[in-house]
Amino acid sequence: MQARTLTADPNALVEFVAVADLPTTYSPIPFRAHSFRSRIDGTEHLALVSAGKATGAPLVRVHSECLTGDAFGSLRCDCGPQLQESLRRLAASPGGILVYLRGQEGRGIGLANKMRAYALQDRGLDTVDANRALGLPEDARDYAEATEILQALGASKVRLLTNNPDKVAALNRHGVEVSAVEPLVIAANPFNAGYLDTKARKFGHTLLKRQD
Repeated sequence: MQARTLTADPNALVEFVAVADLPTTYSPIPFRAHSFRSRIDGTEHLALVSAGKATGAPLVRVHSECLTGDAFGSLRCDCGPQLQESLRRLAASPGGILVYLRGQEGRGIGLANKMRAYALQDRGLDTVDANRALGLPEDARDYAEATEILQALGASKVRLLTNNPDKVAALNRHGVEVSAVEPLVIAANPFNAGYLDTKARKFGHTLLKRQD
């Protein structure tokens, strides 16, 4: 699937930069990796598209960058396992799309501030109260650039892999119709059970059961 260039639109938030094959352990056929750059702050995002053509709305995961979970395997969140499960499911779904949004660490507060919030969580605060204690928003993420990326890839209607109702509402609001939601069921562990409980109670996410 070839993305169309967005630079001709002076109001576009992102511009298409390049596309190349990306072989991974998740699929015998390489993903097509489409790179985009924010015209607002220069942040670079990536969209991986699985082989084949979707029948109807493609399966889509919009994933916020989480260095600690995605790269280091942190057990404090469920981000890494969500990303891995998403790639497995997208690889098995023709024309599936992963939009990897960079610059959204810690629900948009940044990596260093996430470490500050972690320190407060170690003293008993949950993720929401830790952010508030630092004078930071509970969730500073915006999905307008994600919707432009999806539209550039021809996906104006999607089946979304998510537990987050705010993400569904944001995509619909910005012009990408979410026709179905498929939860990402990831078992909790002793380090992130409280984190998942907070997401369920305070953000309305799907509550995931603790692993035995």
